[in-house]
Amino acid sequence: MMRRRTTRRPGRPARLAFAAILAAVPAALPGPASAKTLVFCSEGNPESLDPARVTTTTAMNATWQMFNTLVEFAPGSTVIRPALAESWRVSEDGRTYDFTLREGVRFHENARFRPRRPLDADDVLFSFLRQWKPDHPFHGQGGFAYFRDLGLADLIEAIDAPDPRTVRFRLKEPDATFLANLAQAFASIQSAEYAEALAETGAKDALAQEPIGTGPFVFAGYKPDITVRYRAFEPYWRRPEAAQPGLAPIDGLVFSITPNPAVRLAKLKAGECHVMAFPAPTDLARIEADPNLILDAKAELNVSYLALNTRKPPYDDVRVRRAINLAIDRRAIVEGAYGVAGLAARGPLPPGLWAADADLPEIAYDRAEALRLLAEAGHPEGFETDLWYPPVSRPYNPDGRRVADMIQADLARVGIRARLVTEPWSAYRAALYGGVPQAMLYGWTGDNGDPDNFLNVLLGCKAAAPGGANLARWCDPEYDALIQAARRTADAPARRALYVRGQAIMLREAPWAPLAHTVVHMALRRGVGGFRMDPLGRHLFEGVVLGE
Repeated sequence: MMRRRTTRRPGRPARLAFAAILAAVPAALPGPASAKTLVFCSEGNPESLDPARVTTTTAMNATWQMFNTLVEFAPGSTVIRPALAESWRVSEDGRTYDFTLREGVRFHENARFRPRRPLDADDVLFSFLRQWKPDHPFHGQGGFAYFRDLGLADLIEAIDAPDPRTVRFRLKEPDATFLANLAQAFASIQSAEYAEALAETGAKDALAQEPIGTGPFVFAGYKPDITVRYRAFEPYWRRPEAAQPGLAPIDGLVFSITPNPAVRLAKLKAGECHVMAFPAPTDLARIEADPNLILDAKAELNVSYLALNTRKPPYDDVRVRRAINLAIDRRAIVEGAYGVAGLAARGPLPPGLWAADADLPEIAYDRAEALRLLAEAGHPEGFETDLWYPPVSRPYNPDGRRVADMIQADLARVGIRARLVTEPWSAYRAALYGGVPQAMLYGWTGDNGDPDNFLNVLLGCKAAAPGGANLARWCDPEYDALIQAARRTADAPARRALYVRGQAIMLREAPWAPLAHTVVHMALRRGVGGFRMDPLGRHLFEGVVLGE
């Protein structure tokens, strides 16, 4: 059985007969006539529709349409505002957070389930306890790695509900990142009632395969490599703003899965989609010149990098890792693969993030020093290595194969013979998070606008565990102590000083070769209104309208 509060609620009916509820729901739920369906040409398959189990922008964007969090970032910004919690209070010692839930927020329904009650504290408890407690019935094999990477598994002391509209988090110590972390997709609120119904009928997997949330769109179906479909949720708690003259709110949304950017652009030009993700840098001028299209751009908080698995030789030797960094011509890679959308990286943080060290020198391109370090490390003739590259365009890497080809050529000049490897996107990510490659191209778009989301989630010791986002599997006690100390203070200058010291250690120890940051582009057909790009890489279609 599910873990529930023991407090009885006055006037609340006895426990529902969930099997009976499921049986009463019709086999197919009718939807409204879809007069205005927006088609978004997305870049790949979501690896899951459970927002607590995903970290890629591809999957999170698929789930953002269906779910809400207690607090959220206002579209186009990193400003935190109320969402499912209409207000919150923080104790003077920074350890207790009380959230007051909105009244009357309704969950979606589907062919399996029709909810009997609006959102309440039980749903918030379920959504976090399943990630926190290994013995929870919905914790599942593999657990929730991102929840652990953020440090929440160790940070939280208790979660309880004093009443149906109040949820209280008690922390073991103050944490400056806690509220911003709760605005991320992993903190989306699921229906405890739905989960219990699924458990009773032996269909727990449907929580991710046939999700229901409180968001602006209802899940209507997923065909891998083809589409994810949604329909507008009429009783949505946040009513859309009035449409502009000549524009109407959308009542249907389709993600048309199209990995090739040239094909995405062809579909956009032909009117087969209204918005496309990540056009190729070489197509930007053509899009700007097309009178039927609009090119939008945003400097996102992202980084592209080559991770070196420090638990596999020869990358357990810092001299080899430094040699790799020195052998790569970042400027040439940015010019050849990113064009005007790219900026060579000097460290792990994007330059727009407040803790980025503006005084970091440019990482040198020095082939002679790379050769010297390799010889000192016992590799005067170089060595063989794998080099994994992503099979799809990403906001931080528009052409994984092109970048891999250029790095392969650079490494060959110092005797390192790199064998290029890739897999379909889901299998690629599974291999990286499973610790399979020696060297791998990857990247990150910040989830919450906080430096911790890069320096801790991607390089901290907790995230170096199997399944974690620290793909280099690098754990440096001195570095980690600085990053954890930064979380425990709300003083921004003190945090920044700690992060600056941490960045210097990371560059000295070189678990990555940082490559680039990007200005991300999206292309739209004229007649699409209300779509805003986002520094956190979210594609939010709430409030988007189409021409009549």
